[in-house]
Amino acid sequence: MVGVPVTTRRWERLETPQPERARRMLRQVLQAGLRSSFQALGRFVASHPVFFASAPVLVSVLLGASFSRYRVEGDVESLLVPKHSLAKIEGNLVESLFPINRSKHALYSDLQTPGRYGRVIITSKRGSILDPVHSDLVLQLHRSIVLLQVPVLGFNYSFSHLCLLDDKNTCIIDDIIRALEDSQSARIANRSSLPLRYPITRLADGRMAYIGHQLGQVQAWGSGPAIRVPGGVSGRAEGVRSARALQLTYYLQARGALTDRVASQWEQAFCVELGRFGVEHPELSLYPSTSSSLRSDFQESSVLARRPLLASLCVCVLLAVGCCSMRDCVRAKPWLGLLALISVALSGLTAAGILNLSGATYNSTYLGVPFILLGHGLFGTFEMLSSWRRTREDQHVKERVASVFSDVMLRYSGGTLLHQVTLGLAASPLTNLEAVRLFCRCAALGVTVGYLYTLSFYAACLVATGYLETGYRHGCFCRRVPKKGALDSKPRCSDLRPRDSHLLLGCVRRCYGDWITNTYVKPFVVLLYLIYISFGLMGFLQVSQGSDPSSLVAMDTGTLLYARAQQRYFSSYSPVIGFYIYESAPYWNHSVQRDLLEYAKECFFCPNLRERHMDALNRFQRISWLESYLDFLTERNLSTTTQSRENFTRTLRVSFLRQPQFAHFADDIIFAERGEGEEPEMAASRVFLVAKTTENKREEMSVLLDTLRRLSLTSRVRFLIFNPSFVYLDRYATAVSSPLRHSLIAVLFLLGLSSLAVLEPLVAVWLSLTLLSVQFGVLGFMTLCGVELDCVSVLCLISALGHSADCCAPLLATFSSGRGDSRTVWVRLALERHGVPALQTLICYTAALIPLVAIRSNLTRSLFRCLALTAFCSALHALAFLPTLLTFLPPAKKTASRQVDRGEGEGLREEVECVEMVDSTRVVDQITTV
Repeated sequence: MVGVPVTTRRWERLETPQPERARRMLRQVLQAGLRSSFQALGRFVASHPVFFASAPVLVSVLLGASFSRYRVEGDVESLLVPKHSLAKIEGNLVESLFPINRSKHALYSDLQTPGRYGRVIITSKRGSILDPVHSDLVLQLHRSIVLLQVPVLGFNYSFSHLCLLDDKNTCIIDDIIRALEDSQSARIANRSSLPLRYPITRLADGRMAYIGHQLGQVQAWGSGPAIRVPGGVSGRAEGVRSARALQLTYYLQARGALTDRVASQWEQAFCVELGRFGVEHPELSLYPSTSSSLRSDFQESSVLARRPLLASLCVCVLLAVGCCSMRDCVRAKPWLGLLALISVALSGLTAAGILNLSGATYNSTYLGVPFILLGHGLFGTFEMLSSWRRTREDQHVKERVASVFSDVMLRYSGGTLLHQVTLGLAASPLTNLEAVRLFCRCAALGVTVGYLYTLSFYAACLVATGYLETGYRHGCFCRRVPKKGALDSKPRCSDLRPRDSHLLLGCVRRCYGDWITNTYVKPFVVLLYLIYISFGLMGFLQVSQGSDPSSLVAMDTGTLLYARAQQRYFSSYSPVIGFYIYESAPYWNHSVQRDLLEYAKECFFCPNLRERHMDALNRFQRISWLESYLDFLTERNLSTTTQSRENFTRTLRVSFLRQPQFAHFADDIIFAERGEGEEPEMAASRVFLVAKTTENKREEMSVLLDTLRRLSLTSRVRFLIFNPSFVYLDRYATAVSSPLRHSLIAVLFLLGLSSLAVLEPLVAVWLSLTLLSVQFGVLGFMTLCGVELDCVSVLCLISALGHSADCCAPLLATFSSGRGDSRTVWVRLALERHGVPALQTLICYTAALIPLVAIRSNLTRSLFRCLALTAFCSALHALAFLPTLLTFLPPAKKTASRQVDRGEGEGLREEVECVEMVDSTRVVDQITTV
């Protein structure tokens, strides 16, 4: 202020708290030391440009030769399933008691069944699949599949050599086939057959069978009474009037390398046979699926992405070259845009070579790694190019490179460190999802190599172009530009601005900077930010987990078509749930019998589901040896509650399990020998449950799983439940979101510590708030765009932390370090220095993403939406929200003390004056220090 005594200002400075002054001095010393180190590194690179340009190329070529060891990940379940889930532990316990490979036909799963198998959904285009014409075609298809032969090592293997065997050493086939064969035989013999009921029906041999997952979209004649029959199936059944779909499963054995090879070839022949049969009989629609379908269709995204990725590279090259072009033919450096992409490509090739040599495998989620490397690499190269344009042309090239390193590398190193923290922590053993861990490991390695190649290869290319500029050569064709006249000096106030010969720089300096900081524009920008937060919150409240692996495969593939047919026709009932009692229990005790029956009846009646599933009691199907045995005792007038352990077990073994209709229950009970002359003890047993479900099948299964686990903690009988599909559902949301939370917390902690190394601690606060705002917006808009929270979206959210830091950190650092001018002046200057590189990067980055839309894959489309939203939200914050908010929010600029401080000679800042010299061919900036 005018009239303020100088002594007062000095006295105020003397009264500055000593700890604050000490911290500020420490920041200045640390920053000065780092800048000096990078300056020395820049001189060293400029002194040996040939070595630093050739070494990365040589290393990349040598490591690229390791692609001969390129391997594709074969176990998709290990990628998409939480690694340390309770469902896996329960599965191991179940495997030790009742091997899943021998009981997988009973534990039907609609996601992925262990072992080898072939499965097909058959639908009729007109009429019911149970019509005689269609049912005869189904049986014809079944016979052709059973007789299908695969030649391996001179022997023809058929289904009978590979099938899963029952207790009679016959191939296990679906019960619906037996029902259709009985109906066909009765029709040929002109006699009546047993009526088909749903979801449980009686077969010709008197056995009751559950066919809820074998008939789809059933229309019933009417509801039958509650069934509790000797066959061991309890529930309600309805007479079947018609059905639109039928599902057949052929389970195979794979006991060794040879049988696994034969089973793999049989699955391929199975799909070929279904395709041939579908062509011959167009009235049926066939949707095949095998144990290898998910793996092959998951990797199909990489095959489909080859041409679009090449198109992305070509578009990015054109735009990068255009962003580096200027009207000044000497100062223009279009080849640096191409060299920046070459640097990114070399870093990706080197990282891939290192991973190949270390034995890593490739999977389709790695399609997002090149875009992370592209975004971070272009930020660094465009920042270096922008800083190069601000250097003095009369300086030696080594000094100019040293100045660029001193100006840029501190910020670029900080951005790389943020990438390493976010990706490195997500790649640690703390991450429970293998796909996320492997992706972040690959991306972290690529970012590290890309940083080193930017310091070496791209800096060496910058040195070469600097010598071309010093030699007055054309920036594109490298030919010497002739001088036709002497240089004329013009005053500083001239209207010509040679640096505006760059189109984007001229637009930001002359138009955008003044417009975004205009007083009348600021309210609209603040309103836009409130709208941004509102829509982000709307999407955040609707976030849902995406645990279905079929959502990550390519479109128009067998897995996706099968999953859609499964959801359309077979969503009425849940997968078959195994209810395992893994400890010895007093089954002869009446209270234990009552508890076990109540658990089986009421497992769907937790408080939060009771209102939505009041009909579940009548619609719950149970396949229980205990219920059948108790009914068996009641029919023979034997007591079910007063028998001793010996009598209860002896009757079970000698009488019940030897009945033909109950013989299959022998696989559900494990007997343990006690002593000589004593009856064996029942060490473990199992019961099968099937729940009636609605459209939201996955949510109901997840709630049911949690409810039964809580019940097992308070039960007197130790039990667990398991189905192979539970490994995809168990704590999936926690496993997916935990690496994002860990990375975000680590970044905020790192920014808190980094306040020691920057001039203004408010930079860390502003950057933290910006990262949170970008993450919030990306997550909300991602949900509104129909993207679920799965492993692909979480990968993009983790990378968004580093991407938004690259966009916004340089602008915040330049603004906070400014002294002596108003907020508006420093916002405009920060936009001019760092807004242009950020805009150039976002243009190239977004254009490279556009070809991904052409890939018909759910994985790549989720990748495109999330990465495009990351670029959009980062651009909004870097180019709109931050420039507006910084003009009226802290940190403040002390404009009043500028004249007084300068009058006393303290805090004097170097000013530069632009003296323009124009000749007949170009305009040159001659910068001199005053």
